[in-house]
Amino acid sequence: MKTQGSLTMERRPEAVPRVTPGRPQPLGATVDADGVNFSLFSEHATRVDLLLFDRCDAPLPSRVVRLHPERHRSFHFWHCHVAGIGPGQVYAYRIDGPRNTHHSGARFNHRKVLLDPYARANINSCWDRTHAIGGGDNVEHCMRSLVVDLDDYDWEGDRPLRTPMTDTVIYEMHVRGLTASPTSRAAHPGTFSAVVEKIPELKRLGITAVELLPVFDFDETQILRTGPDGTRLHNYWGYDPYGFFAPHTGYCAEPHLAGHITEFRDMVKALHRAGIEVILDVVFNHTSEGNEYGPTISFRGLANEAYYHLWPQDRSRYMDFTGCGNAVNANHPMVTKFILECLEYWVTEHHVDGFRFDLASEMSRGPMGYEMAVPPALWAIELSQVLAETKIIAEPWDGGGLYQVGRFPGKRWAQWNGPFRDDVRRFVRGDAGLVGEIASRLGGSADLFFPQQVLPTNSINFVTCHDGFTLNDLVSYQHKHNHANGESNADGAHENFSWNCGVEGPTDSEEVERLRVRQIKNFLSILMLSRGVPMLLAGDEFRNSQQGNNNAYCQDNETSWLDWDQAEKETEIRSFTERVIGLRKRFGTFREARFFTERRNERGQADVTWHGTKLLCPGWDHADARVLAATLGGFDGDPDLHLILNMYHLGLDFELPPVEGHRWFRVLDTACSGPHDLLPAGAEEPVDGAVFHAHGRSVVLLVALPDEKGT
Repeated sequence: MKTQGSLTMERRPEAVPRVTPGRPQPLGATVDADGVNFSLFSEHATRVDLLLFDRCDAPLPSRVVRLHPERHRSFHFWHCHVAGIGPGQVYAYRIDGPRNTHHSGARFNHRKVLLDPYARANINSCWDRTHAIGGGDNVEHCMRSLVVDLDDYDWEGDRPLRTPMTDTVIYEMHVRGLTASPTSRAAHPGTFSAVVEKIPELKRLGITAVELLPVFDFDETQILRTGPDGTRLHNYWGYDPYGFFAPHTGYCAEPHLAGHITEFRDMVKALHRAGIEVILDVVFNHTSEGNEYGPTISFRGLANEAYYHLWPQDRSRYMDFTGCGNAVNANHPMVTKFILECLEYWVTEHHVDGFRFDLASEMSRGPMGYEMAVPPALWAIELSQVLAETKIIAEPWDGGGLYQVGRFPGKRWAQWNGPFRDDVRRFVRGDAGLVGEIASRLGGSADLFFPQQVLPTNSINFVTCHDGFTLNDLVSYQHKHNHANGESNADGAHENFSWNCGVEGPTDSEEVERLRVRQIKNFLSILMLSRGVPMLLAGDEFRNSQQGNNNAYCQDNETSWLDWDQAEKETEIRSFTERVIGLRKRFGTFREARFFTERRNERGQADVTWHGTKLLCPGWDHADARVLAATLGGFDGDPDLHLILNMYHLGLDFELPPVEGHRWFRVLDTACSGPHDLLPAGAEEPVDGAVFHAHGRSVVLLVALPDEKGT
């Protein structure tokens, strides 16, 4: 685990700087030709001190600038301009004001040193979390912020890529986890720069976007608990931010002042050159300050009553709709402003292509914690001109029971489709009576999204993500195995809709292994052949395993790190994943930005016709049904297709519809071994007769091609 102890640059003022009132906007520390303008929001503060440090690790500030209300305050903003300083200046704040936690919720404490919430960089080389808790002074053990010059970078003409949602294939990954293992053979494992080293792998896979687990500054020094083997467990995933404008320095090869910004930008620029977008997983639902017993880092000491939801009966206590101790009051005007300016900053200054919002439903809660019909924060994001061509993706639920899949506020928001995950998992493991749900998932989940008058591209389809089993573990474990987390296996989802194919965990049985490979191919095929936007978990393409841990949030070790030796060994699934992504790109039918309507193409074929083993008999009401077939009419030059899903354990004969002047050819059959499981264009195999025998637990795709191809 990397901290910022190696920070090297420092700023030493040569003379006492001149202080003038400065400007209230923009918030944060802004460099100009003469010095730096500082501004922050604190509505009820009575005293604000700006602390200037000579060095990153200086125990005390070299100068304290007292901001006087009559000169340095404009409404709710405190501000000043300090001449003669610039990039590299280390700074922080002390703030005082009323302290009435029970009635007002105010938690001002002049003895606590606070970060600038708009800081572009922060330092934790002196940080001790324990000193930020309680009432004592923590100046010698506090974090500090840094003044950064954002213009000192050559983007070389780079711009966000703006890949259409219809063409998007997302790869969810953890920056450190991608390359932290020695098997990655990266020059700087676990860093932004190491991601660049893996770009050829990502490009070969065919994905169009990486979705990075949180890269905002978070506290890796916090010890959550000790594991059963004595290992100290830390926050690995990063869903606990304190610095929303600062790339996490722990992901840097050379974590010196502002170097993290350069390394992050270098990664974005390199990914863009490869045609890969960058989507950030952002956490605006809670912060690292936790509940009433947590540390004071920034927001708590600035405007606790504005930034957080507090219990009306006792405002010393925090509402918790996240499971993390506090809940951000996103729809307070100043908090909405903060969130919007943060997002626009990452787009304009770092060329980020999109955002995935963790527990986004929490952001739709009003002042008393209730669900708002028109939440200002979410609509401000949707309507921002700066974000107009940026992807915005919601995890449409929160930890307080608010579930908004299919009814998330707004029209542009894409939504993680939890029902897709659950229905497909159950269907592939062999649960009966789900064919109606699977038909909907294949077509873009019209049952969820059509009533909202949005599109299939509002659905982010996934089978696995960071939270839960990997794809390999989904077919290898019946139960979670989270004992290493030190919570007596009580954490993590209890119901995973998984099936171990007969043996719990690794096995030497060739029969079980063949079945697991087939099941993985089934999952990947349904994911890539469904309308909506597919998302793949990093490592699933080569059967990466977490040994049955379905909640590896605290496992910064081989449990969570991708094993690239496994990638070298697992050639069949790796190759299949590349080819099934290519298959999705080959046929526009799977990327349509519309639901099935039974419209007909020039050959008279409807966009979808549903079947079972018998034509036109899909068995919607058959409680034992485990099969579904569909004829998909092609438009705009695409051929007609026939999809067969047989999740029964035995092989079955499926009737095929006639196609005048054409013949059916096999493209995909997950029951076959590679490379015969998915055939390239021009190598399709003709199907004889009007029936296709689909093996048990298999997915088949046929394409209608002119008769002369088979003669």
